[in-house]
Amino acid sequence: MDKRFKVLMLNGSPRENGNIALAFGEMQKVFEELNVVFECIQLGKKDIRGCIACETCRGTGKCVFDDIVNEIAVKFEEADGLVIGSPVYYGSANGTLMSALQRLFYSSHFDMSLKVGASVVSARRSGCTATFDELNKFFTLSNMPIATSQYWNNIYGWDPGEGRLDEEGKQVMRVLARNMVFLMESIALGREQKGIPATEERVWTNFTR
Repeated sequence: MDKRFKVLMLNGSPRENGNIALAFGEMQKVFEELNVVFECIQLGKKDIRGCIACETCRGTGKCVFDDIVNEIAVKFEEADGLVIGSPVYYGSANGTLMSALQRLFYSSHFDMSLKVGASVVSARRSGCTATFDELNKFFTLSNMPIATSQYWNNIYGWDPGEGRLDEEGKQVMRVLARNMVFLMESIALGREQKGIPATEERVWTNFTR
């Protein structure tokens, strides 16, 4: 297969050289080794407001706030995989990243099915698994297979770059990247030889009526 796969990486940390960047760096070593094209976008310091439920995107297919979220949507549509990373803030993901992801996934109307997703989380001590679960929910709502590793995709460190001391965490990231590439390759091969799974007309149930 001659296809070069594309991965979009969204770093929700405000620290450009923080522990999420370090974790992404371990993944990027593998992507380079396996000839995968990747682009990393730093979101942590961007001025990104939250969704206001105006529903404008239902008609336009993009968010009414024409900022970096709409730019990311174009790149996401072209990508075969998406990696999202965040430090833990009060047992949750970075608020700027969450605002971006909520608007991105809600306003984008292209088919995200079978794009491979992966979440990466860093913390000083705890809150990683709660944040990991929180980020993975975007993928499970979108028919996106989730790449896994040999442990939850966590890396530990407080000061910027301290994660380099977490040898297990760095290895988890490298294994994650290899598994992600394998999934993208397998999906592309399956699509080519077998086609994609059959779909059904979407059913919506509102619990108040």
